[in-house]
Amino acid sequence: MPEYRIIVDLSSRQLYLLDHNIVIRGFPVGIGTMLTQTPVGEYEIINKVPNPGGPFGAFWMGLSRPHYGIHGTDNPASIGHMVSRGCIRMYNEDVLELAATIPLYTKVTIRQ
Repeated sequence: MPEYRIIVDLSSRQLYLLDHNIVIRGFPVGIGTMLTQTPVGEYEIINKVPNPGGPFGAFWMGLSRPHYGIHGTDNPASIGHMVSRGCIRMYNEDVLELAATIPLYTKVTIRQ
């Protein structure tokens, strides 16, 4: 039985999917700007919303920290940069793959 976790490494701008503490996939991400930084800490996925519209791309996964999430983007050129208001942006095809893999309440660690 899989035991998934997510680690978001802000310095490398990568999201890692782990199963039983082994990295099974890495994804490039966009993160918060200097003024609207992505919050470091321990969270979990509390909701999943397909096709949320607007800048959130193909999928939204809300974190247990209100107003923050992991989501797709309508601006793929922003991936790999410090561009968001604190959320973690992914390519739409990547966020769809991740959302299809992980269950609700998956633990998310955001670190420097």
